[in-house]
Amino acid sequence: MTSSELKYFHELYNGGSYFFSRDTMKFFGDTMRNYGVKDRGSYYELYRKNPVKHGMRNSAYFEKLLFKRINIEG
Repeated sequence: MTSSELKYFHELYNGGSYFFSRDTMKFFGDTMRNYGVKDRGSYYELYRKNPVKHGMRNSAYFEKLLFKRINIEG
């Protein structure tokens, strides 16, 4: 799974999401090239390869069935 494929499926199943919108990405100073995806068994981890504005380098998690964003308690 690539970050572009994850974006495609997330937007396909979750039409009202602003997670990958241009305005959101621009606000954080981010691009799709800066993302990688790791398969974590029951979910995907979308991570930033390099920090963006304000040093942010956090990950987002997506369930595999409907590609909905989920929270993972660490």
